Amino acid sequence: MQSAALRILWIGTDGAATPVIDRRLADAPFGPFEVTHCASLGEASTTLGERAFDGVMIDASAAEASQLPAWPGLAQATPDMAVVVRIAGALDAALALRLLQSGVQDVLSLPVATDAAAIDAARSLRLAVERKRIELEARKASATDLRTGLPNRQQLIDHMSQLLALRGREPAPMALLALRIEGFDTIEATLGSESANVLRRKVAVRLRAAVRSSDVVAALTADTFALLLASTEEPVDAELVARKLLQALRQTFSLSGQSAAIAAGIGISQFPADGNDASVLLRQALSSAAAAQISGRDGFVNWRESQWRDTGAANDGDIDPP
Repeated sequence: MQSAALRILWIGTDGAATPVIDRRLADAPFGPFEVTHCASLGEASTTLGERAFDGVMIDASAAEASQLPAWPGLAQATPDMAVVVRIAGALDAALALRLLQSGVQDVLSLPVATDAAAIDAARSLRLAVERKRIELEARKASATDLRTGLPNRQQLIDHMSQLLALRGREPAPMALLALRIEGFDTIEATLGSESANVLRRKVAVRLRAAVRSSDVVAALTADTFALLLASTEEPVDAELVARKLLQALRQTFSLSGQSAAIAAGIGISQFPADGNDASVLLRQALSSAAAAQISGRDGFVNWRESQWRDTGAANDGDIDPP
């Protein structure tokens, strides 16, 4: 058993029960555990926004458990944390299946508080956390672009879909930028495939360095990248980022002692102005990037406006995405 304590958020305990749970878990196998207690879902939502946990234990009545699929905190927790729900009274099979479909790892009956029940809780938490780790590792292995180490197209779509589901309750804007890059084929022809892959990794590093840690950079194909701005204040924010990326990519790269240059066309789509479906937003951004690339200039096209812009002012004419 690993020595690092599992960080557990335990929801649904009152002040009197807290020390009892902590004492019993301290003596239970499958640990050690570091437990944070919250009496309500509202308090837990705040805590989940401030800290990361390995697992979440929710003790609830049947009425409370039926509301969990609509609780925003569940969408916060299930992508990265193991969630176990214990329901007081008889366990309803339909409710248990709904919770599993919402990302919960396990649904159990809430037992009478005893030392044996504490051992069962410890085992359930440990096994749920380990299952979640295995799931995340498998997801990472199948969702990573091997050339760059970045998330791939499917990982980007999944992440966008999760964010859009949350935006359904709180429609905060976000933007997607697609970058089509020219120059990899030339490097591969002159310096070889490994040098081309080195260049791709250097491009990935530059893109990653140009944005916030909360933003997502993904590799879609050998010459196409995408960047998800998870939150924006104004539509122009995406254009400011596009200009910043173009400026970063205009600086030459060093490969095997030689200078290498690339050119990029960027397409922009935005939520909610351009739609609320991850695949549609990605297609819009890619189509706009193709329009920017066809123009023969290093710049970007905003899908919503369908108007060519470069790092200076707008072009006189519009470019219709193909």
